[in-house]
Amino acid sequence: MALTGRTALLAALGSLPVGILAPSWTGLLAVNAPLSLAILCDYALAAPVRTLRFTRSGDTSVRLGDAAEVQLTVTNSSRRRLRAQLRDAWPPSSWPAGTEQASSRHTVTIPPGEQRRLATVLRPTRRGDRQAERITVRSYGPLGLAARQGYHRVPWTVRVLPPFTSRKHLPSRLARLRELDGRTSVLTRGEGTEFDSLRAYVPGDDTRSIDWRATARQSAVAVRTWRPERDRHILIVLDTGRTSAGRVGDVPRLDAAMDATLLLTALATRAGDRVALLAYDRRVRARVQGRTTTGDVLATVVNTLASLEPELVETDARGLSTIALSDAPRGSLIVLLTSLEAVPIEEGLLPLLPQLTQRHTVLLAAVSDPRIEEMAKGRGTVDAVYGAAAGTQAQTERRSTAEKLHRHGVVVVDATPDNLAPALADAYLALKSAGRL
Repeated sequence: MALTGRTALLAALGSLPVGILAPSWTGLLAVNAPLSLAILCDYALAAPVRTLRFTRSGDTSVRLGDAAEVQLTVTNSSRRRLRAQLRDAWPPSSWPAGTEQASSRHTVTIPPGEQRRLATVLRPTRRGDRQAERITVRSYGPLGLAARQGYHRVPWTVRVLPPFTSRKHLPSRLARLRELDGRTSVLTRGEGTEFDSLRAYVPGDDTRSIDWRATARQSAVAVRTWRPERDRHILIVLDTGRTSAGRVGDVPRLDAAMDATLLLTALATRAGDRVALLAYDRRVRARVQGRTTTGDVLATVVNTLASLEPELVETDARGLSTIALSDAPRGSLIVLLTSLEAVPIEEGLLPLLPQLTQRHTVLLAAVSDPRIEEMAKGRGTVDAVYGAAAGTQAQTERRSTAEKLHRHGVVVVDATPDNLAPALADAYLALKSAGRL
């Protein structure tokens, strides 16, 4: 039994005249006996909570930052009218801070044998699965003095997907892809591309493209034209070790890497390439095998990334390299999204690069912190000077690490969280244009 504020108010109002006119046990009994009887009657007339039936429907997935609506149908199978307050509880990250109470609580009145549908609107603040917790119901009597209280569990899961904010860059990159693919006006030449057609030789053409057999059959020198190959294999490797847990501004490094992954996946599948995904630190956290259907692979990657979280462990570079070599067919593009910190790269990745670059094209993408550049430009105060020295040292270390990677044949993309996705897409298109894919 739960008593209401109305009950306390009536008890207080009844105590005043008793305290003034008849301060005795008889006076207290004269006030409390009728009030207690009214409370018991009100409790008895309240609709039972145990016999209520609940069903759920609505959204099962939502992008981070959007709203999801979950419908809750309440059926009153008793013979009494239900007057209730209901709390549909979800994890705290299902709403922005301070809005949980208004979003999760409902007031409902249901006649006997009828049902009502309530809508709970979720606005999650984190990726991953949000599972419904218990439904708490407080059923009031007609006088509003007492209430029955109980709870039900009605399972429901809403998966919060990555926001894919970089999709705004997709149309411009697709236009460039169409040019590279020969669907507008541009044809590329180079090794590692598919033969397209023959044309007359123009001074400046690569002599290696001359088709001597075709030239022998005609009076003019003929050269082959090429277009980028389709159905190439791309393995995107997400480093989920401790460095991915760091935040740059308000964005975790892993989330920025995910956004870049989604843009590259959408672009590469439109180009006809087979995209695979691997998330790894000391063991495989997620894996998507290579596919070619654009909608299918993108939806699978989005769904896989939704529940992925950083692990506070040092990434096993040797294990990562071994799995990448076993998963990627020879001649693949391996895109490694990790940090550009000197120690993990030089001690973990650099010794293993010859094995990767010998068989594959390797592209490393890292999130840079714009505050480091701001610190390097600091002037004026003592703190700013020290900050400038630290920022300059950090910049120097990143450049040195990038140069070492370049010497091993690795393409490096180092960009801020907002620019990482378009920069990675540009690097992919540049490799296609150069005939390396």
